Amino acid sequence: MCGLAAIMSRGGAWSRAALERATDTLRHRGPDGRGTWAGPGGNIGLGHTRLSVVGLDNGAQPIASEDSRLHLAANGEFYDFESIRRDLESRGHVFSTRSDSEIALHLYEESGRACVEDLRGEFAFVLWDEDLQMLWAVRDRFGIKPLYYAEEGGVLYLASEVKALLAAGLPSAWDEETVFQQMFACFDANRTLFKGVRQVPPGHGLIARKGELRLERYWDVTYPRGASGSEWEPAACADEVRHLLHESVRLRMRADVPVGCLLSGGMDSSALLGIAARGASTPKAFTIAFDHADYDEEPVARRTARHVGADYEVVQATQADCADYFADAVWHAEAIQANAHGVARFVLSRAVRQAGFKTVLAGEGADELFAGYEFCRPALHRGPRRPFIDLFRIARAVIGAHSPAERKVALVSPWLVRVSRVLGLSKEVMEALAGQQGVLRSLLAADFHERHRGRDPYRVFFDQFDYRTQLAGREPVKQVLYLWLKSLFPGYNLAAERVDMAHGVEVRLPYLDHRLFEYGSRIPAALLFRDGQEKHPLREAARPYLTDEVYAGPKKPFLAPPATARVGNRLYEMCQDTLRGPGMRDLPFFDPASVALLLDGLPRMEDRARATLDPLIMALTSLCVIQERYGM
Repeated sequence: MCGLAAIMSRGGAWSRAALERATDTLRHRGPDGRGTWAGPGGNIGLGHTRLSVVGLDNGAQPIASEDSRLHLAANGEFYDFESIRRDLESRGHVFSTRSDSEIALHLYEESGRACVEDLRGEFAFVLWDEDLQMLWAVRDRFGIKPLYYAEEGGVLYLASEVKALLAAGLPSAWDEETVFQQMFACFDANRTLFKGVRQVPPGHGLIARKGELRLERYWDVTYPRGASGSEWEPAACADEVRHLLHESVRLRMRADVPVGCLLSGGMDSSALLGIAARGASTPKAFTIAFDHADYDEEPVARRTARHVGADYEVVQATQADCADYFADAVWHAEAIQANAHGVARFVLSRAVRQAGFKTVLAGEGADELFAGYEFCRPALHRGPRRPFIDLFRIARAVIGAHSPAERKVALVSPWLVRVSRVLGLSKEVMEALAGQQGVLRSLLAADFHERHRGRDPYRVFFDQFDYRTQLAGREPVKQVLYLWLKSLFPGYNLAAERVDMAHGVEVRLPYLDHRLFEYGSRIPAALLFRDGQEKHPLREAARPYLTDEVYAGPKKPFLAPPATARVGNRLYEMCQDTLRGPGMRDLPFFDPASVALLLDGLPRMEDRARATLDPLIMALTSLCVIQERYGM
């Protein structure tokens, strides 16, 4: 995986120096090589920094086609590229590198933009077609690899990270609407915290010509309507999941460097390690150890590593470490942090690289595939939808609140009540969201609050989606998963990619193989939760590789100990100092006096109440860091 940058004139002038600055800013993503190319017409330039994983000594980018009509800069991995390459060579294509990235260039020569259907992996790339005078920028199906863009003064800028766009000359300023939405956990996968900076959405390509700039979808998660479990045989389903997962892991173990595994105490990463360990060589496992027993999964992970015979390394991530590296992790992530788990991942990726590894497998995506999150459980237990029931539920959703809990929540967000009815969110989830929203609104600066008076973030969030096309008729849990996959998952969870790449570590995600996912999306809810077990198809598929304690264990989210768990620890003090400092005073969204009053009250709160506020404290702290580090 690498870093890419591109600048295209759409009427305005750009400089080669801007391209060089943008490329240099991405050095951490690609410490093994660097290259830039400017088109002969002076209207296009591509930049690339390389992390060499495949084709170590012969994979420099940008790459040109044989006739120099096409140029490509790519970030990520295309799996099963060798068979595709052999097929292309049999049809007369001549390759100039041994990199997997080059297949995209030759596939485009064969079938134009439809070539993306043949690409399997996690990737973002920019391709310039000289004949068409067209730039085509593509992001993978799930949004694993980032791709940002902005237009300023008739010039289009693209890059793997926002900081590269800013280095090229884009002004640094807040996107006020995005801040408002994200503070209420309402994410739009197209937007960023930075004014004027957008993201190419997952499963989309951006087409740019002098007089055209548009997005084109090439893939989406598709859930069946009215699924039934009667025709699904559980054992056969588990066998197919095992087969597809084996194939996904096998493809992602292909590299010209050693491939390790990130290991927690849960089933998802344990299954990957177990499958990988059945291969030709046993991978090394890396596990985070926290200094708080309630959050530390290291003992379980150690027993799993011993069970499969893997080499094992423990990486300590204390709250002091999280305090020391918090600002650096936020700068790399370019995102709000609601927990120190992102900082712990930053510490982990540094240790992985110091151990000599550039590439590891990780378990993200399994909960999205098999409905493993706690917030999925209410929807899992609801039956398949029927058209009449759908109409009744929608009609009921627009009627005022009835239950005491709904009346309480409706005072803060009427649309949260409506959305919870449609999706089947639990009362606990609904009340937690409403409680945080009430506290947050009390901290807003008067002018910011006035500009958003009467604006319900949950209505804005839900308005992103076409209910009839994307949600209606699907099982309730599939609706919940679709909304998650199109919002918080790419916008928050996958921001871990930036902290991994801070140290030049490529993380491969076997559960987000689109062929596995397309099969898994058809598994009915009745099989996803069966015999009292969540993620039943995966649990049975992975049974041969798991210890008994992991097989029988419950889902445990990857969370670092809360900053406020122990008053007086280094992370707690860092948050207190930051939120009373110049970053908070310069933030245009909050009233510093109200924030200070909240901070003053933390030591007197019960542990449970303080823990409830911890995501808000961390989010505010990360916004202060962005304000200071990016000069917003």
